[in-house]
Amino acid sequence: MLDMKYILENMDDVKKKTAARNAAFDFDKLLELDKRRRELISEGEELKKKRNDASKNIGKIKREGGDIGEIQAEMKKVSDRISELDGELAEAEQARDSLLLTLPNLVHDSIPEGKDEDDNALYREWGEKPSFNFEAKPHWEIAENLGLVDFERGTKIAKSRFSAYTGDGARLERALINFMLDTQRENGYTEVMTPFMVNSQAMIGTGQLPKFEEDLFKCEGEDLYLIPTAEVPVTNLYSQEILDESQLPVAHAAYSPCFRREAGSHGKDVRGLIRQHQFNKVELVKLTRPEDSWNELEKLLSDAESILKKLGLHYRVMTLSSGDIGFSASKTYDIEVWLPGQDTYREISSCSCFTDFQARRANIRFRREGKKVEFVHTLNGSGLAVGRTFLALLENCQQEDGRILVPEALRPYLGGQEYLG
Repeated sequence: MLDMKYILENMDDVKKKTAARNAAFDFDKLLELDKRRRELISEGEELKKKRNDASKNIGKIKREGGDIGEIQAEMKKVSDRISELDGELAEAEQARDSLLLTLPNLVHDSIPEGKDEDDNALYREWGEKPSFNFEAKPHWEIAENLGLVDFERGTKIAKSRFSAYTGDGARLERALINFMLDTQRENGYTEVMTPFMVNSQAMIGTGQLPKFEEDLFKCEGEDLYLIPTAEVPVTNLYSQEILDESQLPVAHAAYSPCFRREAGSHGKDVRGLIRQHQFNKVELVKLTRPEDSWNELEKLLSDAESILKKLGLHYRVMTLSSGDIGFSASKTYDIEVWLPGQDTYREISSCSCFTDFQARRANIRFRREGKKVEFVHTLNGSGLAVGRTFLALLENCQQEDGRILVPEALRPYLGGQEYLG
């Protein structure tokens, strides 16, 4: 959530940066609601002052033996109006804040302006594309041939875009989770394991609600949602808290399954493991001082990249344009891994700085010694999406005989196994 005072003082810039996202927002309505709120506050303060002054006069009139009936009757009306104003003010604040919750974060000046993903900018790349003396297969063919994933049975017990990992496929998925968590612990993150369901306030805190409700799986009859990413519970561990400056930066790594309805994505990436309703991910979350957040974003990006470097997988890093960046983010890097079986790059991690946007929604603050409390800056990124790392290994490490060569860094997590299949 943006600070209303900042919006009022920087309206032209806020409008410009919102337009750069190709996002529609009714600023006139916001100003109308905020004006109404301020009018109610002003009227209420005037009436409370009048009531306080009258209370002093009543005491004086009583001591002098005068009649206080008329002034008491008037103050009864004043008190009734104050009560009405309190209710109207609560409604006005709720309406204004509900609208504010739909206003996206301000994009950072360093990101490219554009309409969509075609305007994203290359930031850097690592490694080289593998070369094969045979035709590279897509991961879904490899997974089925080696019995690593059972797509049909996954669909049978749930619905389309659910998969069942079997045999060495299940072992590889588990190995990747442990490998990622161990690597990020070495990178300085404290591992946490949180609930895989959260309440609506947690979803509001990180920006999933109210805007993206159609993408969430909600538990019927409960104020609980299946998490779309561990970003939600991990960030909200600190909601409504005031941290000491010495506690920052907070850096957590968390494994979780992720659940997404993928609303609006019908017909996209229907084959294989690219766009599943349930998938595993290791998430990196940081809480920092405002002046540290941009350096911490670069560190977080490098930490996510370290997984792909250890696995020897070629990738590129893209800076997302203003038209492609997520609702809550101010700046985002996407790591895209090369998939030779599909002859394309695919996102495997998004690393973002949210400035104080999420912290305001979740009320996460910190205190410098002897100073007023401030909102932290929040950051997160995938370290990595496990299913997409799984399929990237299948496509990049496939051999002519159909087997998969296990990268050396991953072999200890598979009992020293050199090949799958």
